[in-house]
Amino acid sequence: MISDGSGGVRFLPCGDSALTVEFGSEISPEINKRIKSFTDSVELHAVSGVLDVIPTYRSATIVYDPARISGSRLTKKLRKYLTFDDAGKAAEKIVHLLPVCYEGDFAPDIDNVIRHTGLSRDEVVSLHAGTDYLIYMLGFLPGFPYLGGLDARLHTPRLEQPRTRIEPGSVGIGGKQTGVYPLASPGGWQLIGRTPVKPYDPDREKPILYQAGEYIRFFPVTEAQYEAIASDPHYVVEVRREPS
Repeated sequence: MISDGSGGVRFLPCGDSALTVEFGSEISPEINKRIKSFTDSVELHAVSGVLDVIPTYRSATIVYDPARISGSRLTKKLRKYLTFDDAGKAAEKIVHLLPVCYEGDFAPDIDNVIRHTGLSRDEVVSLHAGTDYLIYMLGFLPGFPYLGGLDARLHTPRLEQPRTRIEPGSVGIGGKQTGVYPLASPGGWQLIGRTPVKPYDPDREKPILYQAGEYIRFFPVTEAQYEAIASDPHYVVEVRREPS
């Protein structure tokens, strides 16, 4: 089914070289699907003058070269791609399966989550690894996914005192969200595991494993399995493609 997705969409100038296309005022899978369809179309048609396409929770920012195209002309072109085709590419669900070790030093804050939620360790792991998480957007660091769909029973406040360094691959909970730290950085999320996979690798042909609008599903591995995957240069993340 094809429907006109232009209703309620706003085009907002961001300086003289970017436009923000706002699809709504709330965070929802439905709005995110419209954004995914729109950004896929813009990239597929290689709109002249467009330098970058940046999807977020409820909008997409289009960076362009003002020497090649004006903001008003670009707005007219972009309106053509607001038509949402839920039988097309945006309807395909792409799920990246990431191994996570929820044990030992890889999970320094899992006891905090256990105390806050009243759940057992096995329940925390089972709930966290039992969901396909929608990647609403990437931000903060290259490849840091802001994920939707964390079970409400796992919601846990951030640390009162953030860490000055979090190891790459750390998986954490921050309030109602969960995510993966792709690089070493400061941070305040509760760390409950770590993946041996590199979500971001500048030497890889595709530096970031996934993109906004796709999904991540975690699955538990032991410390021995973690080390085996981390030392295997040929390990490939499994990707499932399913009907949306």
